[in-house]
Amino acid sequence: MTRSARRIELALGYLLHHRPWRDSSRILEVLTREHGRLTLFARGVRGPQARLAPLLQPFQPLLFSFSGRGEAASLTGAERAESCAALPPAALLSGFYLNELLLKLTTRHDPQPQLFDHYHRTLNALRGGAELAPALRLFERDLLEVLGYGLDLATEAHGGGPIEPEAQYEFRPDAGLIAVAAGTQGALPGRSLLALAAGDLGAPGALEDARRLLTCALGACLEGRPLATREVARAMVRKVAP
Repeated sequence: MTRSARRIELALGYLLHHRPWRDSSRILEVLTREHGRLTLFARGVRGPQARLAPLLQPFQPLLFSFSGRGEAASLTGAERAESCAALPPAALLSGFYLNELLLKLTTRHDPQPQLFDHYHRTLNALRGGAELAPALRLFERDLLEVLGYGLDLATEAHGGGPIEPEAQYEFRPDAGLIAVAAGTQGALPGRSLLALAAGDLGAPGALEDARRLLTCALGACLEGRPLATREVARAMVRKVAP
């Protein structure tokens, strides 16, 4: 990648979202490895004759070229970074969920190469047929860590002692994990917390416990903002329910 004062060439990134702009253009939200999340104006990319239209698709690694200063630059070119299979249809909603988290929780022009790598790795796992729920929970864990809201899954917040597998804990967004009495409603087993820390959610109950904890932690970060992809997922479940 080469750089000048006003122009960036071949920045590795992904298209997160796009919306129409004027008659034949789009406004793109992209995540790049070296420049963070950006808004790009893409002129003349809509319509059957638009050369870049087939390229500007989500979940495909792309090389973006753009120029300009300020909040939004102009797209000057795009090409594939590598040839990748499409996400399986069953994983598409999960992919859009990842994108929505990035759009709502990251700040523009704040490079986060580690977060980009987590996203890239998660998409490759989904593309390869990985189980959806474990892959999403580990991405959520890593997202919180990179953004500075990481969960301390090794230490009890009040006493500072280690998380014990047989103990029970309650998560409080403003404090962390607090030891509670056995049988406390909504408590999380220590073994599930340690499993999430290790990235191994195969034990009985570990995946559901991770979902409950991460939903609460993300909810605090989102500050009440809803996630459209969650609503779609709930609607799909209601539709197929007997």
